[in-house]
Amino acid sequence: MTAKKGRPHRHAELYKALHEGHLSAAPFALRVTRHNDVPPPVLVIKERRARDGDEGDARTGHLQDRGRLHGDSLRRLLPVVRAIASRARNENDVPLEVDAFLSEDGMRTQRTLVLDEEAGAKLGIIFKLQERLNDLDRSELLSRRVATFSREEAVYWFSRITHYGTVANRWAVSGLRVMLCGQGSGQDAEVTAMLDKLRSRQ
Repeated sequence: MTAKKGRPHRHAELYKALHEGHLSAAPFALRVTRHNDVPPPVLVIKERRARDGDEGDARTGHLQDRGRLHGDSLRRLLPVVRAIASRARNENDVPLEVDAFLSEDGMRTQRTLVLDEEAGAKLGIIFKLQERLNDLDRSELLSRRVATFSREEAVYWFSRITHYGTVANRWAVSGLRVMLCGQGSGQDAEVTAMLDKLRSRQ
């Protein structure tokens, strides 16, 4: 996509400067894409992991899908996703401006965006925990609470829900979800009160 008079569109300029060619060492990435089974756009969080049997640095590995966000959940959680992504920085402490690509216009083009460890871990937790959670209030609550995590907390909890085997990961997802947004469905005064408080702060 180009702007008037042939000038490259801002998204294209940003992507070339900050993301294109920098994915090979990125610990996490955010893919803006399309999937046949759901309406576009779809956001997919990816983590770089060493290949099975490889004892080397994870940066030599490949990106693995860790969760996706789309539809009503994407629309509801997008402000939180943007806020987290806006703080991502590269190895030279330069802002990656990922949030610039998370607009209606920006998400029309399929791209894979670089994320740092903190933003990637937080989005990984959110994307994973909101799966099969139909209550959008609880999804937003857990997302806003994850956004307040420190980098160390985010990395720890992300590892607990992804790196300990199928059963242990499933238990960790269930337990962390309850810790962050309770359980149940439908209107819940306590969920509403906590959500309102977090919205006023963030």
